[in-house]
Amino acid sequence: MELADRAVGFLLSFISLSIFTYYTFWVIILPFVDDDNFIHNYFLPHEYAILIPVCAGVVLLSFLCLFIGFVMLKSKKKKA
Repeated sequence: MELADRAVGFLLSFISLSIFTYYTFWVIILPFVDDDNFIHNYFLPHEYAILIPVCAGVVLLSFLCLFIGFVMLKSKKKKA
């Protein structure tokens, strides 16, 4: 079991580091590269650099609020 936990942890760390590296390169370095360079083919337009994290944050916050609401309703039913 310990080996499986380690593998999952490594995989999650690798995915997180890959996303962080991609996003950092996309937002910080890519604006200084010429627009006709081939590297721009591997990245979305710059508008999505703000849109994707904002949408992900809204979805995450919505699920968090739903979870807290369900927990509050469940604890209220236990008291009654």
